[in-house]
Amino acid sequence: MLDLIFLLMLSAVGMLVWDCIEVGKNDAANLINGVFGARILSRRLAVWLAGAAVVLGALFSSPVMETARKGIFDPGQLQIQQAMIVYVAVYIVDTALLHAYSAYGMPVSTTASLIFELVGAALGVSFSLGIVHWEKVGAVLNAIGVSILLSGVAGFLIQRVFRAAIQDEDTNHMRVLLHGPWVAGLMLTWLVWFMVLKGMRAVTPVAALGAWAINHLGTVGFLLVTWGVLTLVLHLLLTVFQERLSRRLFSGLAVIGMLCLAFAFGQNDLANGASPGLSAFWLWKNAEAGTGLASGLPIPVWLLAICGLLMVLGMNTKSAQRVTRAAVNTGSQFDHIALYAPTWCRALARVFLRKRPEVPELAPPPHLNDHGKRVHFDPLRAAVIMSVSASVIAFASSNGFPVSTTYVTFAAVVATGMGDRTMARGDADLKIGRAIWVVSSWVFGSVIAMAGAALVAWVLLKLGGFGLMIGLGGNMVLRAYVRRRADQHEVLYHPKVSREEA
Repeated sequence: MLDLIFLLMLSAVGMLVWDCIEVGKNDAANLINGVFGARILSRRLAVWLAGAAVVLGALFSSPVMETARKGIFDPGQLQIQQAMIVYVAVYIVDTALLHAYSAYGMPVSTTASLIFELVGAALGVSFSLGIVHWEKVGAVLNAIGVSILLSGVAGFLIQRVFRAAIQDEDTNHMRVLLHGPWVAGLMLTWLVWFMVLKGMRAVTPVAALGAWAINHLGTVGFLLVTWGVLTLVLHLLLTVFQERLSRRLFSGLAVIGMLCLAFAFGQNDLANGASPGLSAFWLWKNAEAGTGLASGLPIPVWLLAICGLLMVLGMNTKSAQRVTRAAVNTGSQFDHIALYAPTWCRALARVFLRKRPEVPELAPPPHLNDHGKRVHFDPLRAAVIMSVSASVIAFASSNGFPVSTTYVTFAAVVATGMGDRTMARGDADLKIGRAIWVVSSWVFGSVIAMAGAALVAWVLLKLGGFGLMIGLGGNMVLRAYVRRRADQHEVLYHPKVSREEA
């Protein structure tokens, strides 16, 4: 049995590397949606900057790590071999699922997939509903749903208000001088609140400073004072530097928002992807010491940092480019875009659009940058997408809920597009149809994740080492098949960008 446990541990650690790269191809690829869509930074530079922030965010990921490791099911009800089978089964299914979605440019949530895989695998080895903490599962799923709704509603309302103030003149000095300080000050205020006071409250000096400020000013007072000070400072800077700053104000805010979102991702989704493999390693180590299950052992920060670097490697792949491109195109301000959506999704979208009134456009006119690339968002919208997404993820992480960065960022892209009315013109049925297809795939993916993990865990339990060979072999065959079909799909629907980056 110990030999099988050792084999399971090696498989889990090896697939941890694999899974982190797959998470980088999909979830992490969404970190740069706003900045890349607005062509503020090159994709490569954006990826490396976001990657550095992901690694830094890993320093503060412990609350989410504990939720993923022992919040979904009770490893204490299992023998060590059974618990390790759960973690290996999760990885066998997760790597195949993420690879398939990424190859087709479909965003999927590592968080939701992991939760359903843990539930399915735990049921597959125990055959007992009591092993799952259903209340915790419900709470996490509820948090994911609320985060999507919050990101969508906040993205729509904030984009509509800020667009009314700035209009399509985000680089006009007089317009930015009039409205830029309070708009940018408001964005920075909620980033300070959610990212620093909420997301970093595990840091003692930050927690002490936040407690002192709240005790003296109150929550509302602190927010108003922070907003006022930042607005004044930004107004003075715009007065001094004038056009040099006004042309770059919202671009800079978008980059700051991206870094905050990546930091929050490091707190949240990175912990989810790393949790099964690191937990399996510590289970094996504890079994060798003869002290039983090791669910309470701490995870070294340097291991999470390595996982962050692996995700950055995944962000630099062709599949990650497909995921980013498809999400950006869904909310693009261009009328005609290259996307795929099934016929039934486009038909359903046309039902929603049938009685739409003629409305004026709010977003800036579509244009190309100096390198001939499409500018899908203006810097104002990019800043809203990034800052809203970062705030929602940071708030969830501070409360120990492993919510989905993918869901939140996709909701922000679509909602701000609706706020700018880009989803009601041109290929509107294709854009909305794609959004319907993506959301539908989230539901399908959750069912596949749970059923697949239960089946794989049962095979591993019954067949041992031979079952492990079957699971890994099936994973490799499926990956090769999906890659071939996805490349054919890419040539069919994206003949131009299949030869060069969008």
